[in-house]
Amino acid sequence: MSDLTPEQQALKEAYVKARGYWRPWTEGLLRLDPVFLEAYGKYGGHAAEKGPLSRKMCELIYVALDGSATHLFRPGLALHLRLALQEGATAREIIDVFRLATMQGLDGCNVGIGILAEELASAGLQPDHFELTTEQLALREAYVAQFGDWPDFCEQWLRSDPGYFAVLLDLLADRSAGDGLDRRSQCLISLALNACFTALNPQGLRVQIRRALRLGIEQREIRQVLQMAAHLGVHACAIGVPVLMEALEERAAKAGAGEGGPE
Repeated sequence: MSDLTPEQQALKEAYVKARGYWRPWTEGLLRLDPVFLEAYGKYGGHAAEKGPLSRKMCELIYVALDGSATHLFRPGLALHLRLALQEGATAREIIDVFRLATMQGLDGCNVGIGILAEELASAGLQPDHFELTTEQLALREAYVAQFGDWPDFCEQWLRSDPGYFAVLLDLLADRSAGDGLDRRSQCLISLALNACFTALNPQGLRVQIRRALRLGIEQREIRQVLQMAAHLGVHACAIGVPVLMEALEERAAKAGAGEGGPE
């Protein structure tokens, strides 16, 4: 039988309605700081309730953010992966999400090659650039055909290390088929990964926003993704509150055994 007060029970039900889950950390906050839990429930639920993205798309975005190598939050990944499946996501769609999250490892290369070019220029040195061959021109055309743009880092990699750019392009190739993610969904996932504060990449974020607009993605959809990417901050509570609850229980147990000293 629940020992929650009517007020706590109402708050719990409102949170589950807004966020779709109830976890040990939310139970802990309900008992220790219900005002903050209520505020976060409204804040965290705003994007899903007011935004235009489907529930499935929202869950896939959370899968990407929790599974990202910059975050690796397994409890959230497991929760949102199951919720995505409940909302109709296919295994192939989720694999596509993981594939896009894998590409996040390229951010350091793409930012770094631009900084290298700037520092070489500052040092009075010339980058290792070569005239484009027919093969390199074909690689550029293939990239533009797939993504519709040509960021500076692509030009820098193509000229400085065409072999790397060739394998990079193969890695980025869209292999979605059948029940995989469409271009629009892939762009939304990539946008979230670039916007997340655990791996904030302004250069990549700008590229993805431009692609989103070319694909006809609406402003409010982009805003919703940006809002959702900020939600990872609550994982401080998701990890910390259960640890706090355990520590409080241990202290209470010691006090009950006469070992705790003054409260």
